[in-house]
Amino acid sequence: MTRPVEPGAPGAGFGFVGRQPELARLTEAMLRPPAVVLVEGEAGLGKSRLVAEAAAGAAAAGRRVLTGFCHPLREPLAFGPVVDALRAVGPLLPPSDRIPASAGALRPLLPDLADRLPPHPASAGDGLPGRHLLVQAVRALLGALGDVVLVIEDLHWVDDATRELLLLLARDMPPGLALVLTYRAEDLPPDTPALGAAYRRPAGVGGALIRLNPLAETEVHDLARAALGPRATPALTRVLFDRSEGLPLVAEEDLITLCEQRGGSGLTDAADLAADLEHSEVPRGLRDAVTERLAGLSADASAVAAAAAVLGVPAGEELLAAVSGLDRQATADGLTEALRAAVLHENPMARYGFRHVLAQQVAYRRLPGPQRTALHRRAVGALGAREPRPLVQIAHHTLALGDRTAWQEVAEAAADQAVALGDSGSAGVLLHRLLDEPDLDPSRRGRAALALARIAANGVDSAASAATLTAIIADPRLPVADRGEIRLTLGILTAIHGGDRAGFAGIEESLDDLEERPARAARAMVALAMNEREGASERAPEWLERAERTLAAGPDEEVAAALRATRLTFRAREGDPAVWSLLDELPRRSEQAEIVRQTTRALFNVGEIAVELGHDRRAARLLEESRRLARQAAIPYLECYSRIALARLDGLAGRWEGLEDRVAALGAEFPDLAMASAEQALLLGRLAVARGRLAVARQRFAEARPYGERESQVTAAMRAAAGPAALQLAEGDSAQAAATLAPALSALRRVGAWPRAAELLPVAVEVFLAEGGRAAAVELVGQAEVGLEGRDAPAAVAALAFARGLLLADGDRAGDRDGAAREGAGDRDGAGREGAARDYVGAAEEFTRSRDLWREIGRPYEAARAEERAGTALAEHDRTAAGERIAAAEQSYLALGAASDAARCQRLRRDLGLGRAASPGRRGYGEKLSPRERQVAALAAQGAANQDIARALFLSPRTVEHHVASVLRKLGVGRSGLREALAAADGADTAAARTGPDA
Repeated sequence: MTRPVEPGAPGAGFGFVGRQPELARLTEAMLRPPAVVLVEGEAGLGKSRLVAEAAAGAAAAGRRVLTGFCHPLREPLAFGPVVDALRAVGPLLPPSDRIPASAGALRPLLPDLADRLPPHPASAGDGLPGRHLLVQAVRALLGALGDVVLVIEDLHWVDDATRELLLLLARDMPPGLALVLTYRAEDLPPDTPALGAAYRRPAGVGGALIRLNPLAETEVHDLARAALGPRATPALTRVLFDRSEGLPLVAEEDLITLCEQRGGSGLTDAADLAADLEHSEVPRGLRDAVTERLAGLSADASAVAAAAAVLGVPAGEELLAAVSGLDRQATADGLTEALRAAVLHENPMARYGFRHVLAQQVAYRRLPGPQRTALHRRAVGALGAREPRPLVQIAHHTLALGDRTAWQEVAEAAADQAVALGDSGSAGVLLHRLLDEPDLDPSRRGRAALALARIAANGVDSAASAATLTAIIADPRLPVADRGEIRLTLGILTAIHGGDRAGFAGIEESLDDLEERPARAARAMVALAMNEREGASERAPEWLERAERTLAAGPDEEVAAALRATRLTFRAREGDPAVWSLLDELPRRSEQAEIVRQTTRALFNVGEIAVELGHDRRAARLLEESRRLARQAAIPYLECYSRIALARLDGLAGRWEGLEDRVAALGAEFPDLAMASAEQALLLGRLAVARGRLAVARQRFAEARPYGERESQVTAAMRAAAGPAALQLAEGDSAQAAATLAPALSALRRVGAWPRAAELLPVAVEVFLAEGGRAAAVELVGQAEVGLEGRDAPAAVAALAFARGLLLADGDRAGDRDGAAREGAGDRDGAGREGAARDYVGAAEEFTRSRDLWREIGRPYEAARAEERAGTALAEHDRTAAGERIAAAEQSYLALGAASDAARCQRLRRDLGLGRAASPGRRGYGEKLSPRERQVAALAAQGAANQDIARALFLSPRTVEHHVASVLRKLGVGRSGLREALAAADGADTAAARTGPDA
């Protein structure tokens, strides 16, 4: 982990993030002289760091890099920055007889090198040479150095003489020179290019103009992670990014501050770090830069900047005039000066403000209290005269004036306005602040709490709202019906967002408080029907009937929409084929936002269930529509759920490239949603098993287990049990696998969720058989057959065929061909399966049927598993077919990247005596990786330990150690550099294959 090592030094100890295209352009120019590169960017954007990174690359390639700096305060020295750079050329100088005579003119300016330079030119006399001769001398010396990079930093502070020298150099470049100039455009003289208006890049001279932009939020996260490791949470990154607005200098200074405040490496909770940032001072570097610019403004420009600082958001010229108290012309003149000084920045639509929030804070805090008060009062008056009134801004200025009574009234109205405009973020901030008021009127407190509850119900950052609402429920002054609505919302937040069915107890408790609000009571009944666990599903019809009766007495379109969405969800759960046409009837547009939300909820629910049922293409369409509608209707939690389910579909469809990163990013984006973290754990656990990373898989499945135990849907319990049970069985612990499955099987049977049992059913049958519980396996398969009659559930049917194959194959080995196998698998062709060959054939037929169904659904991994089992079943009946089937499965696994499964197929062929796959014969690979070494390297690069690699590839630990050592030796890296080295090796092999051996 990289940590700051010299607090205050720009970029010290921080990883270089972002800027890869700019770095590539700059490095290329340095390596292909002659070239002139201008690097433009405001203070703190990382110009010097970019140049330093490129210079390191150029130096590694043999280029000589010289650096000089311009300063705002200069001693009278001709060509000071260039002379500073040339003082370091001593070790690079060729013999004096190979240096042009004109370079001798530099002797007075480079006294330490005088004995290495030619004599003074005769025309120079004993004094300082003229400017023209000095220009010749600098060019001659640089030319004598060969391939060299000259970097001049902070060109905006350059003196006229140095600018002239650089211009002449740039127009008549030594052939080996790359000239790199950094500067701030806002600090150049008005209307003056960096090298002056006379400069045009000559023919044959390369280079570029590189303009740096702020870092993206993901890049700030990378920067924070390099400094803080796992404590760089999304919440902390968001605070860092909001404060810095992508300025690396600001983000780095904040990180340095955190490290200092927390005692270097003794950092604590990430939430505390974020809080420290939110309340910390403006970083010193930015504060000094802004203060310096403000101090140089005239009175009118200072007044405009003060008005902009108090307003806090970009404002038009008219509003700036009203708040500053200047007339129109004085405002225009002051604004122009502030823009030229880069104090203010012009935004779209002729709005002006500070470029960064922290710069605005610096300017605001410099204002004396009475001046701030007067400016806030003018702002309230000016904003209040507008239509519609910008109430959120007015509330801010009213609070700054200290009038809390007036602020409470305006804040409530502002929150209502923000909700109506779809700005739930601003509304939430105002409502939280209102509810923190100790003397808030009880009726206003109730209204604010209800408004916050309604926002929280559709948001994703629910933790803070839940804590606030929990505290409010205990307030005895709260009206009973308001308490009921808040309790209902809290229950939904806990059960849905939190993934904890304990929230349903709060929902049921809310019914007593909602007697005078029957529509909200009906909404609570609809929510209660969604719980499937611990016998609650048996009451679901009753809850829905009660809700319908309540709505009949007092119709409510929004609750009716929720009831309709829930009934569609239930039909999908049952595998009712009629559900698909009913979805088309849902309203996609309505003036009532809640109706659109319920349509979106129905589309997501049915889409997610469609994944369980095996209607993957239909699921993708529904989930994509729900994602799109959720974004339009401002329902971030449903958008998140849809994106998670779509990522799961990618995994099932074999689209594994980059999937781990995408899923991890979703989990980081929505840390408060239990479903996000649980789905991430389940999906990545499955991928880890397929890739042989068994330790990672165990960890992931352990992370998902609590979700399966708490969640209200039986599907979660089945999926959270199936993954770890399959892993335990593969590791030979069938007893533990049976214990893992028992609660999920109990829930499955109690609810009758057979259409959604595709992931659990084959694992459970295999575990029963491994434990000698054939009768239990036969019983489970029989129950599934009955439960799936008339259901539209292709995945469960494919899983059932797989389970039948397991029974038939086991029936032969158990010597029970005639009875239990036919009972479990069915004797659909009317012929008794007699004899060993018929039983093996029957098993192969069932596995083949499963394979074909999985292919139709679009799940290649499950299809390969069925193919592999079919080949195994045929091994004693048709060895040729068996070898072909297992080889086909192996190729499918390899295409997916399932190294462990592919290795198992290789071992199967060997153990069954089916021979090796077609091969031109054993060969030596020299310093290239052999196929087996590539398999080992791929797993090691993903972080798998040697023991995991051995299990995954069915090798001995000693053999794995040998292969790992050989891989590291051939690639010339340590284990930490294996991923990059392997990618480079693969890229080289691909390029060689494309160009051919004679390229």
